[in-house]
Amino acid sequence: EVQLVESGGGLVQPGGSLRLSCTASGFTFADYAMSWVRQAPGKGLEWVSDISWDGDSTYYAEFMKGRSTISRDNAKNTVYLQVINLKPEDTAVYYCAKAVVRVGVRGTLDAWGQGTVVTVSS
Repeated sequence: EVQLVESGGGLVQPGGSLRLSCTASGFTFADYAMSWVRQAPGKGLEWVSDISWDGDSTYYAEFMKGRSTISRDNAKNTVYLQVINLKPEDTAVYYCAKAVVRVGVRGTLDAWGQGTVVTVSS
């Protein structure tokens, strides 16, 4: 059974930073690209970032460019999202998801975690 478990969310002041983690099990993690997707209160899903199977290719939504870094540790079956300079509009549930390919951007995702809540507020 594929499982994705996110952690690292919480309450952060504007301008602060967070590192989200997602630990995977039930599949060969190193064979697949991984994604982060978020959902703000009352809004739809919004793609955030992708990383290829080997970590060599990374992609970011425009609103995250320059203030976020996606990375992965295949030995630990974990993908990370580091975000700095957080803004109130970053408040959302952040989900990690498994892609169906090794590399690509905004592709098909076939497994999702339960999400971790990030609240940016003073």
